[in-house]
Amino acid sequence: MADKTYKALLVEETEDKKYVRKLTELSVDSLPPGEVLVKVQYSSLNFKDALSASGNKGVTKQYPHTPGIDAAGVVEESSSPDFKAGEEVIVTSYDLGMNTSGGFGQYIRVPADWVVRRPENLTLRESMVYGTAGFTAALSVYRLTGYGVSPESGDVLVTGGTGGVGSIAVSILSKMGYSVTAVNGIVDETDYLKEIGAKSVISIEEATDTGQRPMLKVRWAGVIDTLGGDILSTAIRSTAPGGGITCCGNVTSPELPITVFPFILRGITLMGIDSQNCPMPLRQKVWDKIADEWKIPWLDRITSETPLTEVSDRIDKMLQGKSRGRTIVRLW
Repeated sequence: MADKTYKALLVEETEDKKYVRKLTELSVDSLPPGEVLVKVQYSSLNFKDALSASGNKGVTKQYPHTPGIDAAGVVEESSSPDFKAGEEVIVTSYDLGMNTSGGFGQYIRVPADWVVRRPENLTLRESMVYGTAGFTAALSVYRLTGYGVSPESGDVLVTGGTGGVGSIAVSILSKMGYSVTAVNGIVDETDYLKEIGAKSVISIEEATDTGQRPMLKVRWAGVIDTLGGDILSTAIRSTAPGGGITCCGNVTSPELPITVFPFILRGITLMGIDSQNCPMPLRQKVWDKIADEWKIPWLDRITSETPLTEVSDRIDKMLQGKSRGRTIVRLW
């Protein structure tokens, strides 16, 4: 692979602390150490990628850098006995795209223990429709259903319903027979949310109670929250006794204004979702569910595709809160 070059989106820090993105050619030899070299076919756009591409030092410490926390492709070289050239694989989470050169480049080199074999019944393109967002949604569903929230328990709320995690959570839950209420985004996407399975749709205003009441009228048997802040606080205070809430994001706020009363008087449980460092056995199990019983039949409804040359524009749109569903990135 000596002297082989590839195309990548590179984010650079200028002298005046500004960040610029450009499509450039890099050398495969410049990739970090790792046992598996993957020729990336598809990636996807996540909020964390948008932050990394904007110079957020909480996500990426060193620049220049190639973002992309998701990648799906074909093994080109492997020094690991677990993988061989020609195998189709998925790489998400861990440090990919954060401080390790990511999926917005046509090649990645990563440790073997970051790599997941592509499950049967799931193409590389389909795997990136899910990506980290879809895996996070599926892991949230896994935790919620494992906790005991069933379709018979009552309505389940999904906040951030138009986002990547929210769209897939709504879709999986509705396919499983749950009655799902989705929280709309800044732009009204009621029709879209109902198309992907939401039984009802509520506004951000209806989902938010900034008052001081420690508990609110019961509305939800369970909640998948992607936003944090007042919306999560409202959801917790509105969850039925014995109900469960998963929390995987802080798009609205990392703060949680809440008292202990919903936990000690209604016995509800708040479950944190860490998809980045999820153990590999559970990671593979959830991916297998995504490819099988949880596979969404309407993937195209929640997906748009962009070439690598246009991903910077999509990043700007996401930062403006104007994106919906999942955006996959075509590398070749």
